[in-house]
Amino acid sequence: MKIPNLGSRKNRILLKELVKTDFKLRYQGSLLGYLWAVLRPMMLFAILYVVFAKILKMGSDIPHYPVYLLAGTVLWSFFSECTNQGIQAIVARGDLLRKISFPKWIIVVSATVTALINFLINLGVVIIFALINGVTPNLGWLLVPFIILELYLLSLGISFFLGAINVKYRDISSIWEVFMQALFYAVPVIYPITMVASASPLAAKIFLLNPIAQVIQDVRYFLITDQTITTWNYLENRLLYLIPLGLVSLVIILGGIYFRKRSKYFAEEA
Repeated sequence: MKIPNLGSRKNRILLKELVKTDFKLRYQGSLLGYLWAVLRPMMLFAILYVVFAKILKMGSDIPHYPVYLLAGTVLWSFFSECTNQGIQAIVARGDLLRKISFPKWIIVVSATVTALINFLINLGVVIIFALINGVTPNLGWLLVPFIILELYLLSLGISFFLGAINVKYRDISSIWEVFMQALFYAVPVIYPITMVASASPLAAKIFLLNPIAQVIQDVRYFLITDQTITTWNYLENRLLYLIPLGLVSLVIILGGIYFRKRSKYFAEEA
């Protein structure tokens, strides 16, 4: 008879409870409650759409551009929320660390899973908008979850690494927020990558080696329009396709190793 792994079962239960608690506390006391999970990215999308699509006339050459922009906004919001919450997770749960003994990675994973739940709600909104806008479902939609998994792993790796540093140096979370503001303009969320390609093909190729840009463009390609420029249909050298995947793998591995090494000090420093 197989002996059940009680430790693993306890970890799953704790993870589930932390996710439920995080999700409830995030919207506790707010007038609109869980609706903010959808409203925040939708409000950002509305501002970007009016400014860049209506006033600056961007994206006129891209089919279903409103959905194209919405998908990029939702994916960026997910990456931003996932990393911000993940980096601060250990510090926010310092009291729990001092009371009971359990694997510390559960705290970071619970924070990022909460962000993932918010994202899945928003992804449903994107799909509804896509169908209303005339986008035809296709088999490529089945690949979207795997592409999203890549972005989640990148976010988790960053959260492990910077979250471990943030326990001792609390400035890290603030520095990351400033860095994210700059990174937002280095990723094709508000502007189509075709604008960069027309100005400098080399710059467009460099942009597409960024895993965040690669994920956003891939999701747009499979979910919205096959006229989207992606890493694998724009770069001539096929070996370059592996760079974004290699970066994600490197971040999650090194982030996990560093987090595990530093985790024994969290109870004292958090």
